[in-house]
Amino acid sequence: MQKSKTSYSPWNRYLLRNRSTLIGGVIVFAIVVFFYIKIPTETVAVLNATVRLSTPLVLGALCGLMGERAAVINIGIEGQMLMSAFIAYMFNVWTGNLPLSILAGILTGALLGLLLAFMAVTLKIDQIIGGTVINILAVGLTGYFYSTGLTTEGKLRPIVIPLLSKIPLVGKVLFENPPITYAAIILVFIIHYVLFYTRWGLRTRAVGEHPRAADTVGINVFKMRYVNVILGGCLAGLAGAFLTLEAVGSFERSMTNGRGFIALACMIFGRWTPLGSWGAALFFALFTALATQISFMFGSTVTIPHQVWGILPYLFTILVLAGMGKRVRSPAADGVPYTKE
Repeated sequence: MQKSKTSYSPWNRYLLRNRSTLIGGVIVFAIVVFFYIKIPTETVAVLNATVRLSTPLVLGALCGLMGERAAVINIGIEGQMLMSAFIAYMFNVWTGNLPLSILAGILTGALLGLLLAFMAVTLKIDQIIGGTVINILAVGLTGYFYSTGLTTEGKLRPIVIPLLSKIPLVGKVLFENPPITYAAIILVFIIHYVLFYTRWGLRTRAVGEHPRAADTVGINVFKMRYVNVILGGCLAGLAGAFLTLEAVGSFERSMTNGRGFIALACMIFGRWTPLGSWGAALFFALFTALATQISFMFGSTVTIPHQVWGILPYLFTILVLAGMGKRVRSPAADGVPYTKE
C-alpha cells in the first residue's frame, strides 16, 4: 500500500508527464559537456549567447502565458516590447538613469496591457484584433518619434557573482550576466510557483478553464483577467527594456524583429507553463547562437549564403511545433469573452 502511494506521488506524476522533456534535456546536457571538453571556448560562447538571446523570448512568453492562463490571448506582445524598448531608451537619453529607464519600460508595458485588457475584457472586442491594434500602434508611434544622433549613458553591465562564476562551464554562462537576464531566470521560477502553488494561481487557472464556475464561487473574473494581463504587460515591458538597455544600448525602428511572435511560439511549445516556456526559449536561442557561431567559423571557407544559417532556428522551431501536433491544449476558455449573468 505504501509503495502505491509513492508511485503516484506528485513528483512521480511530474516525471511521468515530462519524461520526454527530461530525457531530451539530459541528452542536450551530455552533448554540451562533450563539446565543452573538445572546444571549450566556442562552447561557452554559444551558451552565453543562448542565455542572452533567450531573455526577451522567455519574458515575452511569460507575458503571453499570464494572459492566456486567465483566458486572454495576447497577440500584442511584439508591440508591447517595441514600445517599451523605445520609452526605456528615451528615458535613458533624458535622465541618464538606468534603473528609472527600466521602470519606465515596465510601466509602458503595463499601460499597453491595461489597454488590451480594456479592449478584451470590458469592450469584449476580438482579442486578436485588439493585439494587432497594439502592434500597429507601437510600430507607428516609435517610427514617427524616433530620431538619430541621441546619446545615452550606456547600458547595463554584467554582474559577476563571486565563487559561483568560477564553476567550470556553468559559472561563465549563468553567473556572469547583466541584471535583467538574472531577473528573467528568477521570474520563471517565481511565476511557476505562483501559478501552481498559490491561491492566486489556482484562481487564475480556474478563470482560464471555467470562468462561469469560478464566478459562482465568488472569484471576480474581470479583476483576475485585468490584473494578469497588466502583469504580463510588465514582463513584456521588461523584455523591451532588455533590448535597448542591456542587449544593444540603442534603439532602431522595429528592433524587436518578430521576437513577440516567437515568444508566443515558445509559450505554446512550453505548453503554457513557465518552465516549459523557458526551455522552448532556450531551444530557439541555442539554434540561433549555433547558426551565428557556424557562420562565423566557416563563413569565409564555405560559400553558403548567411540567410541559410539565419533560417535554421525558425526551421527547427516549426518542425518541433508541427511534431507536437494535437498534444498541446490551451486553457479551455482561452479567447472567449465572459459575460456575467
